[in-house]
Formats: sequence, structure tokens, C-alpha cells
Amino acid sequence: MTILVTGAAGFIGCNNVIALNRAGFDDVVAVDNLTKADKFRNLEQCRISDYFDKEDFIERVRRGTAPIPEAIFHQGACSDTMQTDGRYMMQNNYRYTLELFEWAQKLHVPFIYASSAATYGGSSVFEEKPECEGPLNVYGYSKLLFDQVLRRRFDSLKAPVVGLRYFNVYGPHEQHKGRMASVAFHQYFQFRKNGAVKLFEGCQGYADGAQMRDFVYVEDVVSVAMHFMTAGVSGIFNCGTGRAQPFNDVALSVVNALSGRRRTLEEAVSEGLIEYIDFPEALKGKYQAFTEANLERLRAAGCEVAFRSVEEGTTEYMKYLSRTYPDGELV
Repeated sequence: MTILVTGAAGFIGCNNVIALNRAGFDDVVAVDNLTKADKFRNLEQCRISDYFDKEDFIERVRRGTAPIPEAIFHQGACSDTMQTDGRYMMQNNYRYTLELFEWAQKLHVPFIYASSAATYGGSSVFEEKPECEGPLNVYGYSKLLFDQVLRRRFDSLKAPVVGLRYFNVYGPHEQHKGRMASVAFHQYFQFRKNGAVKLFEGCQGYADGAQMRDFVYVEDVVSVAMHFMTAGVSGIFNCGTGRAQPFNDVALSVVNALSGRRRTLEEAVSEGLIEYIDFPEALKGKYQAFTEANLERLRAAGCEVAFRSVEEGTTEYMKYLSRTYPDGELV
């Protein structure tokens, strides 16, 4: 069984391929852009049958010479929420997705693609409904636009199509993402270097570090995607834990895991282990201070993945980072 994974050298895509390998699938065609060549380190962790550059692959799709998959996981995208090149974002995230979708429909194969909680923008309600949506940046809009295509085509689909609105994903194999890597990732290296971690000061009515997000461990995200490969249903589904937790919980979990001692938040702050820094000007007016996935549709679709809490996931992640980067330096 041939399975196509785009973004296979990226964060979620790499974990997707690893999960497929663990499930016994080795005929995995990987598609990505290795302009940043260090991403090969993620592919090194995977068993794949072939690799294509993303532009080469879409040209093969157009010519009818691309290898034919029996399922497609479209995890490839520009996920930089601070990207200001709208033309690139729309071509990369919207148009590419649209072409792959049309191809999957022609082939009658399941198409699972990466949407995003960024489609909700500043909303306080995170249900998969148009009235809850309002992206704050072009990244969020590029994801929302294809979600709208799916809604218009829903009644005429020839094969299952699933959009997964990822919330704040963290975990192994995100080292190439730079500033867009998770808070937990950056805090591991901060603690190893300086013995303290950093968080933004309060904003939008929230106290220091008290902004709340739905932080979801990458292995749980991939378990959701794998569920839909054979579920035979279509739709747009939130992919988060359903529990908003403050950034302070992430920082405290990092500190406790790496120091080997359980502290309260107050103790960690008073000991200088958690420091609050100025809120960036570039994020003002474009920042989601609260997210929390509504999981009613996901559960109704039969997906019963048990999501890790911030404490569980972060502790597991710190063990992984300690094994992979014991000196606190990126290789």
C-alpha cells in the first residue's frame, strides 16, 4: 500500500511517517522542500520508498506521471505565522493544497490535510463553524480558504477528505523550525544554557505567562491523522486536547523536568527560574491569547485518542531532548 506524505521532512510530517512505519507501512512516498538541507535529519528517522521535491512532484501530478498513492497525508505548508509574503503563502498553502485535493478526488483516495487553529483568530469560541472564524494573519487565511473549498464541495466528494485544525503542537523533530518551534523546545535550550526559561509578560488582560493555549503533543496529533486514514468520513475537525493551559504550566513543567525537583510556579519565579520578557511589538494585534479546541465533532467522528496534558507531554519531551541534545546545543 503506497502512502503519500507531504512535508515529510518537517515536524508533523516526519512524525506522521514514523507512525506509519510503526504501523507496518514502509511504502511511503515523501514530498518536501530540502532547500534547508538540515531537514534531512528528520527523513533519516523514517523508512520511505521514494522522495520528491514538492515542485517536482506537483509537476508530475499535472503531467500524470506521479506515483499513485492509496492515501494522502498533506502535512506540508509554510507554518510561519509572522510570514508577510502573502503571495508565497497563498501559493504554497492554498493553491498547492487545492491541486492535491483535486488529484486525490480524481484517484478516489482519502485526503487528510493540515488546517490550523489560526483560522479562528481572536475568537473565544473554537467550534468548526464559519461564525467562529476570523484569522489574524495571512497564514490563518491561507488555511481557512481551503477549508471553505471543502465546505462547498462536501456534498459532491468522491473520496474522504479531512481537514485537521492543529492547535499548539509540540514534540520531537521540530528542531529545524527556528523561531516557530514550540515554547517547550526553546525553553529546553534556555534552561541548559542559563538555568532559567523565558515567557512573555502579560497581555490582553492576562497576567505574566497566564495567556492560555491548547498545547497538544505531536504523537497525539498523528494518532488523530492515522484514525482518519481508514475512518471513511469527511469534514473539518479540531485537533487539540480540549484543555487550555497557561504558558506558565509549560515553563514550570520544563523547569521541574530538567531540575529534577517539583516546584510551584511561585517558587520557580522567586528563584529566578522563570523570567518574563517584554511582549513583542510585531505580535500586538496578531496574537491568540486563548485557544481551546472544542472536540465534539472529533469525538462524534469516532476518534477516541487520549490526549496528554501539558505536564505529561512536556515531561516526555524533555526526556527526548535530553537524550538528543545532552549538551544543550543544536547539532
